[in-house]
Parts: sequence; C-alpha cells; structure tokens
Amino acid sequence: MTRADLHIHTVLSPCGDIEMTPQNIISRAIEEGLDIIGIADHNSTLNCLEIRRVGAEKSVYVLCGAEVTTREEVHVLCFVEPDKLGDLQFFLESNIIKVPNNPDVFGYQLAVNVNEEVLEEVDYLLVNALNKSIEEISEFVHSLDGIVIPAHIDKGSNSIYSQLGFLPFGMVAEALEVSQNADSSLMVAKDKSIRGFNFIKSSDAHYLYEIGRAYTIIHPEELSFEGIKSALLSVSNPPEYRVK
Repeated sequence: MTRADLHIHTVLSPCGDIEMTPQNIISRAIEEGLDIIGIADHNSTLNCLEIRRVGAEKSVYVLCGAEVTTREEVHVLCFVEPDKLGDLQFFLESNIIKVPNNPDVFGYQLAVNVNEEVLEEVDYLLVNALNKSIEEISEFVHSLDGIVIPAHIDKGSNSIYSQLGFLPFGMVAEALEVSQNADSSLMVAKDKSIRGFNFIKSSDAHYLYEIGRAYTIIHPEELSFEGIKSALLSVSNPPEYRVK
C-alpha cells in the first residue's frame, strides 16, 4: 500500500506558510506515513528539486510540478520528470500574466534551499493565470510525458465546475482531484463528462499540520514517475482516497 499526497504548497506560494520548507515538509510527510508527495506551488517549480533532494535522502518520493492556473482560472496539477522541469518552468514563466506581487497583501514568494536560505524571491504574483487554456496546458505537459490532474474539481472557485461547468470533451488527464468532503461516486452519477476517470484526494496543504489530512492509496509496480503515472490510470487496481 502506497500513500500519496499529491497537492502540497511550499513557502514559494504566496499563500504557503513560512514553515513550508524542504526539511519541514519531508519530516511531516514521514510523520504522516506518506510514501509519495507532490509539490504543487502556484505556477512555479522553483522549490521542487530541493525538496526532492531531501526526500531522496529520507525515502520519500517527490513528484515535481506546479498547480497551474489556466486562462479560464481553473487550477490543474501538472507533474513532470526532473529532467523536464526546466521546460515546464520556462513555459510557466513565459505565459503567466505578470503583475507585481505585494508581499504585505499576498505573502512572500520564496525559493529556498535545504538549509532554509533564500535563493530567490519571485517579484510577480504567482497566483495569476497563464494565457493558455486548460486544453493547451494539458497538451503541453503531455508533450513532456507528464501527469495532468485537474485540481479540486468540485470546489466553488478555481475548478472545472466553477469556471466551466464540465470537463472539456476529449481532455486527457491521468486522474481528477476532488475536495476532501466530496463523494466522487455521486458526482459521476450526475456528470457524464467525468466518467471513466480515476479520482484522488489530497491535502492541498499550505501549513505543515495539513499535510496528509487527505491522501490517496495507489498501487505502483515500482516507485518511479512512470510507475506512479500508470497507477493513477489503473483500471484493474484504481486509486482509493482517504480523509483523516
């Protein structure tokens, strides 16, 4: 049984707590019995590799990516292999609508190393949208052989339901994330557009105590990017979510 929390923010997200640093995140993940975590800061990947480095030392597998905001203001979890992370970061930086960040209003946006030293402060607001549609973002991430998971699809804001009302026809995604109180079976009964997809739940953690409060059990044949991707798509042994 492999426990995965695939939606965790760091101090890089303006809404992320100052304690969401590499060492602290991995330590908390271990306390919660997580085998896999997904680092998904808003529209930036700058803290992924440092956290992955700590995770590798302590046997926690770290998926690297971002929570991407589409032109429609839909949030989508996007993960790629470490060697493709530069391509994803360039795509995000090139397409985000850049508005200066006001740390006093929105919070600091800090890239840090394993010693909690600040490497960079992003000066444009990371929660802004990209000038790309949800289909264009999915197509780009899949061109990098990545993983695409529309986030908290049932929420009243920044979700496919709040912004679009349905999942776009023909959209390719490895899974759909539902919020912690959602019942995916009831949702499927009402909405044909999400039938045929597997579902996950995640913590969407912005604070350390939130990590692992919701997680998904997956069954990868091996603990690798491709193994996780295949497990998310599995029909014979699909993901099962849990909420504490």
